[in-house]
Amino acid sequence: MRSTDDGADAVVIGAGPNGLVAANMLADAGWDVVVLEASVTPGGGVSSSNFLGEGFVADVCSAFYPLAAASPVISSLNLEEYGLEWTHSAAVLAHPVPDGRVAVLNRQVEATIEGLDRFAPDDGAAWRRLYELFEQVLDPLRAALFTPFPPLRAAAKLAGALGAGGLLRFARLATLPVRRLAQEEFRGQAGPLLLAGCAMHADLSPESAGSSAFGWLLAMVGQHYGFPVPKGGAGELTGALTRRLEARGGRVVCNAPVTAVQVQRRRATAVTVVGQGVIRARRAVLADVAATQL
Repeated sequence: MRSTDDGADAVVIGAGPNGLVAANMLADAGWDVVVLEASVTPGGGVSSSNFLGEGFVADVCSAFYPLAAASPVISSLNLEEYGLEWTHSAAVLAHPVPDGRVAVLNRQVEATIEGLDRFAPDDGAAWRRLYELFEQVLDPLRAALFTPFPPLRAAAKLAGALGAGGLLRFARLATLPVRRLAQEEFRGQAGPLLLAGCAMHADLSPESAGSSAFGWLLAMVGQHYGFPVPKGGAGELTGALTRRLEARGGRVVCNAPVTAVQVQRRRATAVTVVGQGVIRARRAVLADVAATQL
């Protein structure tokens, strides 16, 4: 790897998961890549610490990664070869109710269905219908979620998989408040709790328009892929991305806050880094930071 004084083909600002994935993909394409991170460790919200005390590993922010498990991009990186090991619980998630029973999303769909039927007859059948819809649209939906915007080709495949009538029903499902979807589909408490709890992970209330899309998607991804966690903590996912990048000649430099992106003739050509001066970007600058920071 060339020193940062010589610049790099690509300078990536931010060693969060998006920045590290982008850096790995560029390195796979033969680019010389340097990732600059303002913090003392990479990862951003995908990191772990011992702030609970020696001998304990605690995740700083995010802890479980169903969409990473579903992502064809993450899968293509083969991070298991660089130390990543996913772990699963048999029960993906659970919601207790006041009478002492528990609504459980189990990794085995039949177990989930049996549990829902104990709350109310036919609620298991409703869950099966929602899951079969997910399986019907899984491939085009993955493509829509994990390909560059706008996902026109994936949207066309989604429409083809559903047909005109199915597409209208799917659009209605996606725009409903999750409370309304739950009322239409379930009679007992368990199904609504599983859907609404997942919707609230997207910071949407059960009454928010469109919350059904997030509640249904995250619940069905959990049913299909589980909610895996990296063995050893979230930081192990970042560690595997970093090790993979370094194995391809890339470099992650921490404690390197970028204060400016230099632009010449409407093209980003370099960045200014505290304590390191100017680092030239021969081909591209990528910013994995919030828009307000950029």
